[in-house]
Amino acid sequence: MAACNWQILLPEQSSMGTRIVSETRPDARMPLAPPSPDHSGLFYGWVIVAATFSVLSIAYGIQFSYGVVLPAIATTTGWSRSQLSLPYSVYVFIYSALGMVSGRLTDRLGPRIVVTVGALLLGGGVMLIGAAHSLGQLYLALGVVAATGMSAAYVPCNATVVRWFTRKRGLALSITSSGTSFGMFIFPPLVTALIARWGWRGAYVILGAFGTVILAACAALIVRDPERLGLVPDGESGEDDDALENVPVPVADDHWTLEQARRTGAFWLIDVIFTLTWIVVFLPMVHIVPFAEDLGISHFRAAMTISVIGFAGFAGRLLIGAISDRFGRVATLGLCLACQALAFGGLMVTDGLGLLYACAALFGFSYGGISALFPALIGDFFGRLAVGEIVGFIFALAGSPAAFGPLIAGYVYTATGSYGAAFCLSAALNALALILLFFLKKPARSRA
Repeated sequence: MAACNWQILLPEQSSMGTRIVSETRPDARMPLAPPSPDHSGLFYGWVIVAATFSVLSIAYGIQFSYGVVLPAIATTTGWSRSQLSLPYSVYVFIYSALGMVSGRLTDRLGPRIVVTVGALLLGGGVMLIGAAHSLGQLYLALGVVAATGMSAAYVPCNATVVRWFTRKRGLALSITSSGTSFGMFIFPPLVTALIARWGWRGAYVILGAFGTVILAACAALIVRDPERLGLVPDGESGEDDDALENVPVPVADDHWTLEQARRTGAFWLIDVIFTLTWIVVFLPMVHIVPFAEDLGISHFRAAMTISVIGFAGFAGRLLIGAISDRFGRVATLGLCLACQALAFGGLMVTDGLGLLYACAALFGFSYGGISALFPALIGDFFGRLAVGEIVGFIFALAGSPAAFGPLIAGYVYTATGSYGAAFCLSAALNALALILLFFLKKPARSRA
């Protein structure tokens, strides 16, 4: 492939403070010469955080609403819940797998274009669900169109935030990723009200239109990296030389391409660790309510378990990243993996509402924290240059198996009449991920 010219924009100290200069390097994608930096007022990185928080809130709010709409679809169409569950598994698999594509496009074209196109596809797919009159149409609308649009949410948003922050990366990603759980709070009651007024078909048309407009508006605010606006990560200025010296600048030797990263053992070990923990992550979302009802808990209190997971997940996403800024990304990830293994272990012996809610809260908190730590860890290990491509590649490999977790648990329940073996397997996989974490080291390469 022919090399192309690009610019990495570096801060240079002078008597006038910090200014941005460019250094020509091969094979990078930062060609825009920025205007003079303005360090007064709010750092634009926090605008990026607010916009990406909103994108994830809406996109994942729509995604998690499928469980709310599913009973109404089954009632009016006569399709069984198992028939309606499989298209959702296809949806999860495809949108995770396409993270590889959306990450690469984010690095090449920028997040604004990628998220805007994703908004059109996600909103259009959701509206098509409302018009579906056969299972084939549902597979196309949900499993293909909406899934393709959804792939332009998690990876582009988190990869962009990684580019904008170094010293405060954990905090920024915590706020951004907490949008996922925030959407889980807001959308279920909203969708319930829409179904009561317009029916499930009308509700999906309204959701699709709303999602398209708001997601596209948020996308207009997202800029790929601070250098394009004449800024540096975290908004550091030349007025604080000591602070600026602690902020990594985008020198090519400190940043990895996807091809370079794939040659390291750390890359593949990260992939295995997150695959082990994510393959079972949707199991409680799908099966914990029927599990609670099997314990004799009322339907309302059983359904509240999902709300407990969502609330704890919001707290986990919001707090864990900031904690990792202080105590380190790998150590904090180890804590989350241990908590998630403990939560699944607790579910194995749960016999009442109190322990059920405690395990659900522990699972939600640790799952939310793991999701927030994933892009931060990638940024720490491989830099900002190709972070979208690297995050997307690993997310595709590690995230797509999550589609099979609920199916495996359903098969185990059918074979044994209990979820015990599924919870035991989930705890063991997280414990194995924790063990492997002890072997994870930041990759180094020769500067020869």
